[in-house]
Amino acid sequence: MYIGRIMHTDLITVAPETTLVEASKVIEEKAIDHLLVVDKNKKLVGLVSDRDLKQYWASPATSLSTHELNYLLEKVLISMIMVKTVVTIPTSTTIERAALIMQQHRISSLPVMEDNELVGIVTSTDVMGILLDAIGISDNSIRLGVFVNDTIGKLSELTETLKDAGINIQSLFCWPEKKYPGITQLLLRIAAVDGARAIEAITNKGFKVKRKYEKDITPYLPK
Repeated sequence: MYIGRIMHTDLITVAPETTLVEASKVIEEKAIDHLLVVDKNKKLVGLVSDRDLKQYWASPATSLSTHELNYLLEKVLISMIMVKTVVTIPTSTTIERAALIMQQHRISSLPVMEDNELVGIVTSTDVMGILLDAIGISDNSIRLGVFVNDTIGKLSELTETLKDAGINIQSLFCWPEKKYPGITQLLLRIAAVDGARAIEAITNKGFKVKRKYEKDITPYLPK
């Protein structure tokens, strides 16, 4: 999945000359968390979040009267508090790459560019939603964990086992165990009605299935 397919294209933007009070009203009325700041040529020049506005709004509140505070905030422009060095991504960025970029930069939104033009924005909530869809989590499914040696053929062996048992895999993730080099946990999600048959088939093949949190996973590790 690529960012170009899930990004928001109905962009809500403000000018650098927008006041903090005006920007706060836009965020509240539109029920959004981020505002894109563009110049008169529609070029992206900054980004401001709801949290940025609230932090600045609260900073002088303890020492000023209500009248003084309102007067001050009317003078504050978005250009004074916006993030000017904005991390952006192209439409061809994958979902997982976008998630990594957000984590590395500790940010919760990414403006999307195409041919040097602002074409969209994606948030951490959007990315999380897509990843949850990919995992296939639902009340009608169960999650099985199987630890295997990180060698050629182990994934195929497990999927063939379930195929032979007539069980469909709704999603599958490979999770390297950093604490145990050379070991990977295969996380499968299957229909709940197939749970018992799946566990039996996998166990009969010599694998050990983990169904719940265990502080000590060594009993499940392959020999």
